[in-house]
Amino acid sequence: MESGNVLLAFGLTLFAGLATGIGGALAFFADRTNTRFLAVALGFSAGVMIYVSMIEIFAKARHSLTAVLGEAAGSWATVGSFFGGIFLIAVIDRLIPSYENPHEMHRVEEISENPVAHRERSLLRMGLFMALAIAIHNFPEGLATFISALQEPRLGFAIATAVAIHNIPEGIAVAVPVYYATGSRRKAFFYSFVSGILEPVGAVAGYFILRSFINDVLFGVVFAGVAGIMVFISLDQLLPSAREYGEHHLTVYGLVAGMVVMAVSLLLFI
Repeated sequence: MESGNVLLAFGLTLFAGLATGIGGALAFFADRTNTRFLAVALGFSAGVMIYVSMIEIFAKARHSLTAVLGEAAGSWATVGSFFGGIFLIAVIDRLIPSYENPHEMHRVEEISENPVAHRERSLLRMGLFMALAIAIHNFPEGLATFISALQEPRLGFAIATAVAIHNIPEGIAVAVPVYYATGSRRKAFFYSFVSGILEPVGAVAGYFILRSFINDVLFGVVFAGVAGIMVFISLDQLLPSAREYGEHHLTVYGLVAGMVVMAVSLLLFI
């Protein structure tokens, strides 16, 4: 794999991960959450992820696997890997309690509430739980972004943008409980910002673990798994969160707009 592609993939994953800090900044500077914007943005992100996963990534994974394993075996391997990715991220989500789960949506307004009742929790325990939850969640997301950008840089830009949008409310979700534990807006922002670093770190760690084993079959399996992970994130996290933040129609408009933009961007590179 060319070093230039690896650096580009890392840069895009870093960009996506650090968008968590934007959510932390919103919690630090803003008085209210712009729910209409987040509803459209999250719907848009889901549209990008679903379209690119089902139309582009799944097809590329199937092409890679059928070229090596044959039409029947390759198709079964693609479908199995796709649902394997869904199963992996679903299990991860089930293992994280809702309070420590960074995908549980919060609003900036919660920062203004009195955190005294929540300060009884040990800061160390709070920090460890949050770090563990964020690391577990961000690892597959970061790996999905990294592998996609490594395989196809033009897909990497779109996916990194979609994941970055997804990470903004996640940053708010991280900042709010940290503020409850510490009473400090600065620490809330700091923890949300640092949590984003774990996404590219997890991606690079996953890449170096897999690098010596990478061949066409493994790449096809991982790529199909990435498609499954992104579809699950869209259906289980982005769309429900978008509806929670705003009106149903805003979410749908954002979803369709994300699909249209992704479709046009792919057609422009034919």
